Amino acid sequence: MRSIVAASLLLLNASAFAQAQTAPFDMSGERPPGASVTPRLTSPTPPAAATAPVPVTPPVSVIPAPASPAAPAPVPTPVPPAIAAQPQPAVPAPQPAATANGVAPLRAGDVRRFVVPFSKLGLGGEYDRRSWSIYLTPEQAAAKASFTFAYQNSIVVAPEASALTVYLNNRPIGQQRVGSPDGPSTVTFEVPPGLLQPGANLVTFEADQRHRTDCSIQSTYELWSNIDPAGTYLSFAGSDAAQLSSADAIRAIGVDGAGKTEFDIVVPALEQPGTTKPLLRLAQGLSVLSSMPNQIFAFSTASLPAGGPGKLSVLVGTAAELRLLFPGLPPGAESAALAAFVTDPRSGSPVLLISGPSWQAVSSAIDTIVAPTDRSSNVRRDVLTTERWSAPNAPLVFSDTNIALSQLGVKTTEFSGRRLRTSFNIAVPADFYANAYGEAKVLLDAAYTDNVMPGSHIDIYVNDNIASTVPITTTSGGILRHLPIRVTMRHFKPGLNSVAIEAILMTKDDAACAPGATAGATPRFALFDTSELQIPDFARVGQRPNLAAMAGTAYPYGRATEPTPLFIDRIDADTLSAAATLLGQMAITAGHPIAVETVASPNTIGDRDAIFIGSISQMPTTALSQTNISTTSQASWRPVADTQPDVVDTGTAFEEWNSKVSGGVLHNRVTAFREWLSRNFDISRSSLQFIPGAEQIFTPANADTLLVAQGSSPAGAGAWTVVAAPSAKDLREGLEVLTTQLNWPQISGHITTYSSKTGKIETVPVTRFDFVPSTPWSIANYRLIAANWLSTNILSYAFLLVVFLLLIGITTSSMLRKLGRSK
Repeated sequence: MRSIVAASLLLLNASAFAQAQTAPFDMSGERPPGASVTPRLTSPTPPAAATAPVPVTPPVSVIPAPASPAAPAPVPTPVPPAIAAQPQPAVPAPQPAATANGVAPLRAGDVRRFVVPFSKLGLGGEYDRRSWSIYLTPEQAAAKASFTFAYQNSIVVAPEASALTVYLNNRPIGQQRVGSPDGPSTVTFEVPPGLLQPGANLVTFEADQRHRTDCSIQSTYELWSNIDPAGTYLSFAGSDAAQLSSADAIRAIGVDGAGKTEFDIVVPALEQPGTTKPLLRLAQGLSVLSSMPNQIFAFSTASLPAGGPGKLSVLVGTAAELRLLFPGLPPGAESAALAAFVTDPRSGSPVLLISGPSWQAVSSAIDTIVAPTDRSSNVRRDVLTTERWSAPNAPLVFSDTNIALSQLGVKTTEFSGRRLRTSFNIAVPADFYANAYGEAKVLLDAAYTDNVMPGSHIDIYVNDNIASTVPITTTSGGILRHLPIRVTMRHFKPGLNSVAIEAILMTKDDAACAPGATAGATPRFALFDTSELQIPDFARVGQRPNLAAMAGTAYPYGRATEPTPLFIDRIDADTLSAAATLLGQMAITAGHPIAVETVASPNTIGDRDAIFIGSISQMPTTALSQTNISTTSQASWRPVADTQPDVVDTGTAFEEWNSKVSGGVLHNRVTAFREWLSRNFDISRSSLQFIPGAEQIFTPANADTLLVAQGSSPAGAGAWTVVAAPSAKDLREGLEVLTTQLNWPQISGHITTYSSKTGKIETVPVTRFDFVPSTPWSIANYRLIAANWLSTNILSYAFLLVVFLLLIGITTSSMLRKLGRSK
């Protein structure tokens, strides 16, 4: 009997021990598709219901949705030790919440606002942080809100040591373990009452990620978490959040699920003379008010288009013209200028109505909306507006300046990983001219432990080009106090510039990579926000042509003191939509609407700065000649259809065959030697010329669908910019792509082309340019201009140096003959 009892106790103990064992490590997915994950919430809330995905709905629509069955709440998990070791604001204890794959439908009476202003949002590496602001109306800020995001991560991310943290107005509202490699997972956090405010609200995603098994530097590039823009939004309870009642609603237009913003402008009298100028002014005003990164304008003359997220319908016209399109026109539109939000009775969506008894009254109504965005060209701005996609706004530096990184959005960070990268934005004016000799400095405040081995280094990147490297050579750790790191300014460009600081850290523990080493929580490096960026005085002089300056700050049109002549080949929906999209983007970079006047012929322009927009066949030959575009392209430039076989270009084929025959080996050696000189000494063919060569005539390829070119006016006193395409449809579609936040900074040089077939943007560099004085005359500025020009033209510098030495020798010899004592 005793043996039976003992055997029973032994079996019970064995069963309990087996249940206490943890599951072995498995490199397969953490869960099957569709399984729930456990987010960290900021306040105790009941488990959210799991819901199925539905089509995207407008952010201002109230759409009823059937209730979904409640999902069981998963067991809360503790904070990962690697994340807990990071210096972050206190995050409340995690609370259970249910999640589901896909986008959840709106509950009855809720309003949804998409918040990601990008088509794609990826957080890569061991540490990444992205911040931007969204604009909320007073009704939205006062409503009860929740924040939902959908994400998917790399399979090599260790969920026990990785987390995504969401901040609103610099306050953490929740933290989610990174554990969704098999498919997108949706997580919802409740927004604490009173946290949101009317106007701009800062949204921040922060990723802290570690590799499952690898401790090498290379493995950190395998870490990523992608945030789905279509599944990331704010949900507001109650229909009051859908109300739009003032011009602030234009700022709160937001984006759709793909990060785009669209203004649909319906104008029955679109093609009538006299309507183009006020309509383009309206488009620029709407663009500046919203300041969204990916805006497009669509003009039409028919009925109102369907509403949706990130869309605003605008009705423009006299009361008589709009009565058939909008039967519920307010009676005041027949007697005075009117600009107000009304509700479309057919769809229930808000509509911005601009009307009056005449087009003069309509223009006055447009001015009431646009006037707050006007700024005199004599008033200098201090920042470039970037907060809608990258917060904070980028400071605009005009001379010797020191800026603390804390003012640029960089936070003090203690880091326990292997590769830390943080970035910030800085802007320089359009007349920046220091790309050949200028040097900025990063005054670095940082610290590292004695575990960091020699071979580690700190790199500085400018616009994704490496600009400086500082090795770490000590083995006993160190504290860096304002360590000066020289940063070449050759990669700076007019307008917005991105600067990144990256620390590559190696330790003996990483070389051994023991189990659990990837999730080490002990900080090995610290970057302090007291670090500074020092920009020295640089040469300031405008250059013509310079498409990079136009893309950066709308130069020279943003500085014009009188209306800019605008040539549009014909007033139709496609061409006017393309012009509005282009001018809207230029208005954002300029910081104010650009005054334009339409012209019918280049003969009336003279030598003023001008813009030409239209199809290539209708473009004035004078404009093409001034921008070095072949006039034969008016008849030959036709896009290649997808089904059409590739056309062999005779010139290209000849060059290819020439490189294959006897001279090919020599040609390849010369090319390799040129690349070696450029890579190691920054010497190119253009820098080995006494005088820059003339611009070559450019003929667009049939694969190209859009062309932007800039040149001088006939007498050389102005800048002419040509924006052309084979057809009005290509023009509209091409500019919608080229003006996006991702592609717009790629515009540079003398000519920029875009191909819708390949998606490539190519540029033709400037060969010869003219200086345009932009500041009062000073010896110091001219000295800097001469230094940069001579640094670019090496042979001219060497020739002048030899001449100067000869003059010194001749003068010294002459003086010695007259003043010296002969034997």
